[in-house]
Amino acid sequence: MLAKLVVYLKNFDWILFSSILLLVCFGLAEIYSVALGQGDESFLNFKKQILFAMAGIVLLFAVSFIDYHYVRSYSNYIYLVGVFLLMAVLVFGQTIRGTRGWFYIMGAGIQPVELIKAILILFLARYFSGASLRTNQLKHLAVAGTGFLIFFILVLAQPDFGSGMLLFATWLVMVIAAGFDKKFFIAIALIISVLFVGAWAFYLKPYQKQRIMTFINPSFDPLNQGYNVAQAIIAVGAGGLSGRGIGFGSQSQLKFLPESQNDFIFAVVAEELGFLGICLVLSFFAIFFYRCLYNIKKNVKDDFGIFFILGASSLIFMQMFINIGMNIGILPVVGISLPFVSYGGSSMVSSLVMVGFIQSIIIRSKINY
Repeated sequence: MLAKLVVYLKNFDWILFSSILLLVCFGLAEIYSVALGQGDESFLNFKKQILFAMAGIVLLFAVSFIDYHYVRSYSNYIYLVGVFLLMAVLVFGQTIRGTRGWFYIMGAGIQPVELIKAILILFLARYFSGASLRTNQLKHLAVAGTGFLIFFILVLAQPDFGSGMLLFATWLVMVIAAGFDKKFFIAIALIISVLFVGAWAFYLKPYQKQRIMTFINPSFDPLNQGYNVAQAIIAVGAGGLSGRGIGFGSQSQLKFLPESQNDFIFAVVAEELGFLGICLVLSFFAIFFYRCLYNIKKNVKDDFGIFFILGASSLIFMQMFINIGMNIGILPVVGISLPFVSYGGSSMVSSLVMVGFIQSIIIRSKINY
């Protein structure tokens, strides 16, 4: 047992883990900073986030110690559990800000869609690695598309448009990586165009349409839908080179910036730590993405491992990109948090579990386990 532990620790990617740990610490510091000016409830969120981070890190190590081949063999059953969770939350879940997407257990909110993102990646990695993708591509695309659509429809039913778009983007990245014929992507683009027109006419709620209009023209609704973005842009611009210092950001401390502990925490980082702080956060993300790609190229041997690491790192990258885009006004506000940094237990724990699974793949690829 001791010998296995030594081998495990030796092959654990400590650089990748350190980049994530630093992002978590960065997030805790900024959540604490926001709490300084917002009272007891924000301090309670800070304490909760410490517990979420600790639980997530423990699970990261626990998952990394499990042979990923074992989890791979149960991926279809795990997918069915995901379907059950999404159906259950529509019936028994709590509604927050118009989205019926939370379970509350002993006072703790659990958002199943955060786990669903990882389950979709697991399902697609298992299917693509086990199928002969050079033959009968239409069949394989139909199976992968059906698996995605079931999740997508159930998530939109909540409705959670932002998470639904993330699921679609993750699916599309993995389909592209699988090497399907280009003609399928032309068909997908046409279908998306038709669906967008249909969604605008029959599905999108007025507030969602308003967010899109505000994104196109920020002055469209500056005191309502455009208010958050306007305040975030002010915060980002106010930080300058080195920022105003932790606890001294006027936008967050004086409560001008809503959702400053989650959706708009990047703006808090920019105001309090400036351009240098932003560069530091982005460098930690860059190290994580580099280590993922490095391991895909140098260490990971099997297609399942490659697909999963590619899918998970792409998901985290897209969440990061969308969140930052929301904060600087180049993307509409869709309720996507900054991975490892924003407040939120479900997002934190599920993201750290994904990193643990990536570590499991890396470790066993290095030692040919």
